[in-house]
Amino acid sequence: MKMKKYVALIALIAIAAFFRLAFIHTTPPGLYPDEAMNGNNALESIETGEYKIFYPENNGREGFFINIQALFLKFFLSFAENPEPWMLRVPSALFGILTVLGLYFLARELFEKNKSFEIALFSSFFIATSFWHINFSRIGFRAIMAPCFLVWGIFLLLLAFRKWEGRNVFENLKLKIKNSLLPLAAGAVYGLGMHSYIAYRATPAIILFIFVLAGIRKGWKKTITIGMLFCVGAVAISLPLLVYFTENPSDFLGRTSQVSVFSGSSPALEVLSNSAKTIGMLFYGGDGNWRHNYPEHGQLFWPVAICFVIGVALGIKKIFNSQSSNSNQTSDSNVQNSKSFRSFGFKILDLLRVSDFGFGILILFVWIAVAMLPVVISNEGIPHALRSILMIPPIFIFAGLGASSIWGFLKRRMRTAIQNSILIVFAGCIAIYAFCSYFFLWGKDTNTAGAFTEKYVTMGYMIRNLPADLPKYIIVRAGGTDVRGIPMPAQTTMFITDAFTSEKQKEKNIFFILPEDKGSIPHGSFVTTLE
Repeated sequence: MKMKKYVALIALIAIAAFFRLAFIHTTPPGLYPDEAMNGNNALESIETGEYKIFYPENNGREGFFINIQALFLKFFLSFAENPEPWMLRVPSALFGILTVLGLYFLARELFEKNKSFEIALFSSFFIATSFWHINFSRIGFRAIMAPCFLVWGIFLLLLAFRKWEGRNVFENLKLKIKNSLLPLAAGAVYGLGMHSYIAYRATPAIILFIFVLAGIRKGWKKTITIGMLFCVGAVAISLPLLVYFTENPSDFLGRTSQVSVFSGSSPALEVLSNSAKTIGMLFYGGDGNWRHNYPEHGQLFWPVAICFVIGVALGIKKIFNSQSSNSNQTSDSNVQNSKSFRSFGFKILDLLRVSDFGFGILILFVWIAVAMLPVVISNEGIPHALRSILMIPPIFIFAGLGASSIWGFLKRRMRTAIQNSILIVFAGCIAIYAFCSYFFLWGKDTNTAGAFTEKYVTMGYMIRNLPADLPKYIIVRAGGTDVRGIPMPAQTTMFITDAFTSEKQKEKNIFFILPEDKGSIPHGSFVTTLE
């Protein structure tokens, strides 16, 4: 049985790797300026040896992902002559694969005694073949790190609770060290997520809820000790970024204040509307941005969406069943204290006294609610698949729960050969749909090429193939955020030509100028316009 589980897990990782690394040289086409900005900062860091905690250009970005991209660029450029878009996207693919693996272990930990293998297997397969997750695993955006670190951080934290030994952490030095390692590691991994994406800053609410729930169920002494160790690990890893924000408070919020619903006239109505659109995007009318989604398609393929709905319904049922059971078990022994439990506070605490299964379900519900916050309080591009990226793990665990329930129903009523045939057809249809929708329908659509500014990449290839001694001038007419005096769209061509800094432009004989400066172009130069 163990061998089958290992084979299944290896197959899952192979599927995840295929969907995230196959044809990465060509799909997605082009290179969006935000990706190119990361690449140009990375190339500059390689050149100067200065790797930053935070890169303030382009509305500010945490530096961890860019520094990882720099390491990959340095490696790839050791045997390649010029930077290419795919070099910036390989780190995203690896984080995507790690998320698939982490989700498997997290689902097993959440439902340890409740057919966790089947739930974990379905959950991981669904995320491995999800257009939503595949897409962001193949774009050079730092956001892909957020679900990865949150999944692994929560998994390690739950594992720390389960593996904790002894009543007193100070019983002996060996036990103290053994007990301390997992909470510290969990905190450190979770803390890395603070270096990923601005939406991650809402996640302490999830962690706090886990500790409250654990304290009620497992005892406060143990929970507080694990919590302190977890916080030490998280703060230690987050500290460099916290210090930076203390010194540069304006960089902390970035564009958040610019796109907040609270700047509008009816924030409450906007929040309700955004919540409805965000939930609805799972089934229909998904993100209309071609970089984020195959427009108007739901974020979930319809069979997975059905499994998700069933999983949510089962989760709600399990919570109420576990509360009812808990109430029946404790009613006789606590009659004398019944009056004290009538207060609102004790009623809330009683609701949280759930079974092991309910414990996992409650975490998933709170996770989805918290992950929705950065989306619903914004007024830009709703529904927004990228800003809601932290919703992905719990959604697919719920889908895995639903699929596992359906599978259990079939196993009780059908012969093994028929069951396996249905499973193969089901998995095959989902994988084929993922392949066709991403690589063909979306990947080859001209709208996708436009969304990733493929024409700027083509311009870059053309310019870098011109003679080195020929002065090359690019007049930038496209509008966008100012980066060192030149609008953002030029970043793509700058990356392809490796001509971001003024020093590089002089070395490459490539110059990016504004329309008002075209009078300074020397006679005999090559001139083109970026618009």
